[in-house]
Amino acid sequence: MTDAIRPIGMPKWGLAMTEGKVNAWLVAEGAQVTQGDEILEIETSKITNVFESPVTGTLRRRVAGEGETLPVGALLGVVADAAVGDAEIDAFVAEHRQHQAEAVVDAGPEPYMLPASGWNARILRMGPDVAHDAAPPIMMIHGFGGDLLNWQLNQPDLATDRAVYALDLPGHGGASKDVPGDGGVAALAEAVRGAMAALQIGRAHLVGHSLGGAIALRMLLDEPSRILSATLVCPAGLGREVNADYIDGFVRADKRKEMKATVEALFADPSLVSRDMVENLLKYKRLDGVAAALRKIAAANFADGGQVTVLADSVAAPDVPVQVIWGERDRIIPAAHAAAVPTGRRHVLPDAGHMVHMEQPAAVNRLIAEFVAFAGG
Repeated sequence: MTDAIRPIGMPKWGLAMTEGKVNAWLVAEGAQVTQGDEILEIETSKITNVFESPVTGTLRRRVAGEGETLPVGALLGVVADAAVGDAEIDAFVAEHRQHQAEAVVDAGPEPYMLPASGWNARILRMGPDVAHDAAPPIMMIHGFGGDLLNWQLNQPDLATDRAVYALDLPGHGGASKDVPGDGGVAALAEAVRGAMAALQIGRAHLVGHSLGGAIALRMLLDEPSRILSATLVCPAGLGREVNADYIDGFVRADKRKEMKATVEALFADPSLVSRDMVENLLKYKRLDGVAAALRKIAAANFADGGQVTVLADSVAAPDVPVQVIWGERDRIIPAAHAAAVPTGRRHVLPDAGHMVHMEQPAAVNRLIAEFVAFAGG
């Protein structure tokens, strides 16, 4: 393969993705594309999202047609220099298709269970085998009712030069359903610290979403020498206001219609909520111990229509390594809470809601990577 021809392949977004559907091309053949440009809209069983070009050059061939469903790794398009002839591109496409027909899709890393100071965490690790003291890892903490797969569009991109861990909090996903202590932010922060100790992680960068954001901030304030930075994505903990109807609705929902209506509030575009997403949440909620765990965590963190733990006063100092990323159209926790963080470290993204890291993953991933590099370690 000549370096003058560069393939664009079907990405793998998350553990469960084996194929994707090309909903629409966003650029025409012959157009100049730059790495990071939005070029395709791809639909999976979990979510529909925009795919950014991994390369820079001229889009010489749109190989995949709109409406076509293809396996992970399949050739979607070809970027090539002007000097490359059409016959050479034809040969490249034919060879790539032959290899794809013979290939077995690599399922990638799998989650595993980890005993962690009185509870069993479920962990997913991605990234190179780099010593933690050479490249401190990133630990990703999901929000209330979520699980480690909430980071499926973020974890792979961030795991290029360091290990990135995502975990299920107590009561969530595949973790043990016994919730430690009162289930509040401090108790959950202690549980995450236990998981870090079991993983032999001395120092780390934290990324937390929603309730996970409050947990990350609590950990930073409790042990500032161990937490190099905290990226808070639509976090709890920076103000009193919260959509109590969403919290109550999520805890109560036990039918598809109820769950779908509740989960749609998480997104600026409700059409992103797929049938599989709703069904997977209902399956999780039917597991033994889940209902009690959710009620306990909700009662400890969201009471009397508001948030129980507010740590906004702790992040105003410019030397506290915190940034916030928020969806402007967040209907769960107001984006106005971002004002607690100094101007240069708050990012409010338009056309996104509470799941901004799923709705605009490329922008969120860039902000996280840049902040981790800035914080160092």
